[in-house]
Amino acid sequence: MSQRYLYLSLIPEALIVSMLPPEAFGEYYTVGDKKKHAEQAIFIELDPEFRHPYFRIDEAMARCVPHPDGRPKKSVYVSTYRVLEHVPTSVMGKLYLATRYGKVLALEKSKDFPEYRHNYYLYQELAPVSVLVASTLDPVAFYKFLTHDPDNLINFPAIAYLDLILGNLDQDPEHGEIGDLPYDFIPVLRDALVALRSKRVHTKMVDRTHSVEHPYRTIQTGLYIGNMDELIYYPMPSHEVLDRDHFEWWHSANLPPTL
Repeated sequence: MSQRYLYLSLIPEALIVSMLPPEAFGEYYTVGDKKKHAEQAIFIELDPEFRHPYFRIDEAMARCVPHPDGRPKKSVYVSTYRVLEHVPTSVMGKLYLATRYGKVLALEKSKDFPEYRHNYYLYQELAPVSVLVASTLDPVAFYKFLTHDPDNLINFPAIAYLDLILGNLDQDPEHGEIGDLPYDFIPVLRDALVALRSKRVHTKMVDRTHSVEHPYRTIQTGLYIGNMDELIYYPMPSHEVLDRDHFEWWHSANLPPTL
């Protein structure tokens, strides 16, 4: 029997069975045969033995069979709703960042979090909501705030988010040089950071409907996934390491969307 893979997609949130291995799945998911436009994709390979009563995984596995001409079945969607909260971190394997041109970078999960020394942080929440948030909380404290803080009126059973670079705005939100920050929401971001400086709040929404797509070079430390039990972390390699060891992916990640 042909091998079947189980993937947790984060943009958009979905559980998918496929006969394609990660690199081929990433290419299909971003620039597949009949897509009208290419998009980024972030997905995690799960233990194929994972089962949960919330999901009809066995049925999806049974439907994931080769086409009559022998071509592999590329995707069978299991669920597109409340997926993340029902997938334990213990069954999560490598995370894959796919560029809009189909190049895929694999990241290993970790619980060895880096030291955080910034004044402000910018988070792109990926699932279950896609909100852009500025905060004075570092990534670990942000996870606890969203999942466990009884004083927070909005809590999530699980959350996935990226922390994004702020450059000079970390030191001087009002007048810091933009440099090569590629964001199109700089005025709103400045206002949010200034509000955090002057108010007794931990977070400030920058955009509640912003696209989750950002250039991968804007990822500061990595991607975080937390639930009620634990937080895991997928560290993002430095730009130097990406340029040296993953040049093809790095070049693809930095190509403009119009090419």
